[in-house]
Amino acid sequence: MSDNTYIPGLASDAVLKQSMEVPEDFVKVKGIDYSNDSAYNMKAADLIASMRSMGFQASSLAQACDIIEKMRTWKGKHKNELDDHARTGNFDKDGFQRTTIFLGYTSNLISSGLRETIRFLVQHKMVNAIVATAGGIEEDLIKVLAPTYMGEYNLSGKGLREQGLNRIGNLLVPNDNYCKFEEWIVPILDKCLEEQQESLAKLGPEALNADSPACWTPSKLINRLGKEINDESSVLYWAYKNDIPIFCPALTDGSIGDMLFFHTFKASPSQLRLDIVADIRKINSLSMAASHAGMILLGGGLIKHHICNACLMRNGADYAVYINTGQEFDGSDAGARPDEAVSWGKIKADASQVKIYADASVVFPLMVAATFARDKPIL
Repeated sequence: MSDNTYIPGLASDAVLKQSMEVPEDFVKVKGIDYSNDSAYNMKAADLIASMRSMGFQASSLAQACDIIEKMRTWKGKHKNELDDHARTGNFDKDGFQRTTIFLGYTSNLISSGLRETIRFLVQHKMVNAIVATAGGIEEDLIKVLAPTYMGEYNLSGKGLREQGLNRIGNLLVPNDNYCKFEEWIVPILDKCLEEQQESLAKLGPEALNADSPACWTPSKLINRLGKEINDESSVLYWAYKNDIPIFCPALTDGSIGDMLFFHTFKASPSQLRLDIVADIRKINSLSMAASHAGMILLGGGLIKHHICNACLMRNGADYAVYINTGQEFDGSDAGARPDEAVSWGKIKADASQVKIYADASVVFPLMVAATFARDKPIL
């Protein structure tokens, strides 16, 4: 082919279309250059900072860490500068306003080794309120009683059933673990019912008051279970110890629901009654009292919506970090991006917000290492 080969004008214009002048504030895509000495043995914070201009979910990960840093370091006014009504929020040890951080996670994450990361945050009072699924409650307790094991995704469900093994992704839980859980929890439910019955007998109609000792809510029961498990490996134990409420509006949707179901027959005609309305008032009140509110949501579904809806009561969260693999094409709340929550008033229009499309078990330990755990906490 000669040098003067004719190129059709249509194709030339399409392929060789001239670009606009690139603005000076455009960031160049750049990854980690491991040929530089500074790239060896990097700290988590430095690693994630180096991923900021990589693009895709790496850049979202860096943005999420920036938001968490803002969330956890924000400081407002001192108590002495506020009127009595404004002194009901979250304050640091020196009396300055702090962000109220809501953490939400699904049960599979407690089944996984991410439990230890979550326990660290609760142990050191780095979050202020939690929303979990029923499995997120019971799996924490069950792991104190007996371990969960590594398996494979491709193990036969039929074969596992015959062996009494339950599969959670590539994790295995022996069915005996749930038998141990029943043996542990039933005496506690007996005691809770006994206390509720005694209070009802003493208080009469006043027992319907949400502040009465006869009013048991899911969060109150979870707090009691954290006290009873009395084990430092437990998320619930540290939540009890540090007075961090754990909300679970669908507490009956799991093994703990099975135990409550069986208990209704054992305790018949009496049965333990849980007030979910008192809990929705409690979490919404926490949100409304917050001078700043932040959301860290690991997974989707109920835990995501419950925290978002609580933040609606204060006209939106100031910070939001989503981590899940859900897609928005089917209109599910789980897959919805933060901007959809802005339309509902659940996240403020000017909030710092991001969604990372990733498995939380991969990215959240990195994020905690680069933010909450970048300095050793003071015990």
